[in-house]
Amino acid sequence: MAILPGWLDPSHLIQSTGSWAVVVVMAILFAECGLLIGFFLPGDTLLFIAGLFVAEGSLRINLVLFIALLWVAAFAGNMVGYAIGYKVGPAVFRRPDAKFLKPEYIERSQAFFDRYGKVTVVLARFVPVVRTVATVMAGASRMNVRIYTVYSAIGGLLWVAAVTLAGYFLGQIDFVKNNVDVIFVAAVVIVVLVSAVPALLHMAQRRRAGRP
Repeated sequence: MAILPGWLDPSHLIQSTGSWAVVVVMAILFAECGLLIGFFLPGDTLLFIAGLFVAEGSLRINLVLFIALLWVAAFAGNMVGYAIGYKVGPAVFRRPDAKFLKPEYIERSQAFFDRYGKVTVVLARFVPVVRTVATVMAGASRMNVRIYTVYSAIGGLLWVAAVTLAGYFLGQIDFVKNNVDVIFVAAVVIVVLVSAVPALLHMAQRRRAGRP
């Protein structure tokens, strides 16, 4: 958070927007979850601080209603990101002069989402940047829209509820409040390691079988 401009500091955002704070938080979650340009937005920290402010009374809104509104924003963002990837992705990857966005990348992504799509959509919610990119790649890879919708809704609810409630109940502990960034970095590392286990096991199986 220290490298971000002051106006992106979650505490400053919520305090400076007054009665529009809930709308601003929803807009930021929507952008981070659905628009590639929103990958730098502080979704996790924003949810945590927002939960803390609700507990303190600085943000006057019913906690359950607040979580529901944030979930709607995150879910809507993911669906928009999926639609963007579905519509624009294949054309971008099929460009003959593409040096980095090659057609085989979309084929690999499609095979990946066919096999691990459900888990990926849920776990990606908890990893900054990945949650922004994964939703667009799911659309570009033509992941089944019904499956994507269901697991996007589940992942969005788990992410929003878990982080907001953590801020609500744990944010008033001085150690937690003063080390939010470190805690989130540790949490992201754990999520990445856990999500990498299936891929590592798959690679090990292929090596034992003597396949490239």
